[in-house]
Amino acid sequence: METHEAVQQVAQHIDLTGTWVGIVSLIIFVVGYYFIAAEDKYHINKAKPALLAGTSIFMLIGVYFAINGIDGKPLEHEVEELIYEIAGIFFFLMVAMTYIEAMIDRGVFSALRYSLVSKGYTYKRLYWTTGLLAFFISPVADNLTTALILSTVLLTIDRENKHFLVPGAINIVVAANAGGAWSPFGDITTLMVWVDGKGEFTEFLYLFPASIVGWFVTAFLLSRFVPDGQPPFNASEEKAVIQEGGKQIIGLFAFTIAMAVLSHQLLHLPAMWGMMFGLALLKIYVYYINQNSGPTKLNAFSWIAKIENDTLLFFFGILAAVGGLHFLGYLEYFTKLYDQFGPTVVNIAVGFVSAVIDNVPVMSAVLKAEPDMGVYAKEQWMLVTLTAGIGGSLISFGSAAGVGVMGKLHGIYTFGAHMKYAWTILAGYIVSIAIWYFQFIVLHIG
Repeated sequence: METHEAVQQVAQHIDLTGTWVGIVSLIIFVVGYYFIAAEDKYHINKAKPALLAGTSIFMLIGVYFAINGIDGKPLEHEVEELIYEIAGIFFFLMVAMTYIEAMIDRGVFSALRYSLVSKGYTYKRLYWTTGLLAFFISPVADNLTTALILSTVLLTIDRENKHFLVPGAINIVVAANAGGAWSPFGDITTLMVWVDGKGEFTEFLYLFPASIVGWFVTAFLLSRFVPDGQPPFNASEEKAVIQEGGKQIIGLFAFTIAMAVLSHQLLHLPAMWGMMFGLALLKIYVYYINQNSGPTKLNAFSWIAKIENDTLLFFFGILAAVGGLHFLGYLEYFTKLYDQFGPTVVNIAVGFVSAVIDNVPVMSAVLKAEPDMGVYAKEQWMLVTLTAGIGGSLISFGSAAGVGVMGKLHGIYTFGAHMKYAWTILAGYIVSIAIWYFQFIVLHIG
């Protein structure tokens, strides 16, 4: 019987790109991607084409193996690995969204909105405040959770003014991704690089200048499109306060994020395990509240019912689709470019590829290929960490943060709305790379 390592080695050397299943799968991916990008035009939820593409590709591979009498163990192994990867993101997202719905129910964001708006903050000041919060929270709470929380804040401030919401949402996505790039656990890709031993903890911190300046350039350019004036506020409006249990739920959420980080770093468990532990604590706390409070009863399952399931299904579909392309051998072509064009050029291109495909499988492909990074290997690994992290911002669904905000601001923050301002993100991306080059290669700082 083949060992686990032997099956994995066979799976890594399969090349079906020239077969009918490889060509048809690629066509399915491209067509599915088109309908995801054209969500505004066809009014079809992005989860539908993503889910259909992801499941169809592996079904076709299974049919191909059965027709040709090929041993299905490598395929089985690939799917098992993929399920593990998807489950980690799926359950992490589910818990984060549940906590956000719980905080919405307890009036946390309404109270925050009242605090900001009642002070007379302008749209521009609110824009910069949410952006800065996103940049400095994401290194600790991860970019996805940060983006979900602050996009909810945007909606509570003014859910009607798209001229404020769209630039504000883009700013949060870019800030969350940039902030996550300089922390080992601020983004899934940085976590992958750190766990794989490509950089020490402190080496990631040297990416701070490139991250913050790149974000600031984008934020400054975007701020020109933020409207003047203030969000609507009635002076006679009743002050919004956090309801019973709200502050405790905030504390539990912070503890849950800490457990997610510690689960991976100290306990050698997936981050989502700590999140699910936090969900268990939330449900127990709800039971305690219901047993010791008045007539008002809380229902944790009602919060779970309100989460954006289309966002979860989109992640399942897109990760499955990319996993299928990886199994067929398409991503291996990309990693071979290192020998032809050199690490700097390819690592910069990783940012653009991760925006289109998703940075997690792209980074996974780079790590699995173990490309020759040349003389400045450490510096190059920091570059690819930076580009994979912030490059996902170039397209709305190129990062987990972007997909999360698309689900939260459904019909407002869309692919089309994002691409209208994509040039501002590209400008910040170029500046970030220039700073990396000057700092790491010219000055040898890092």
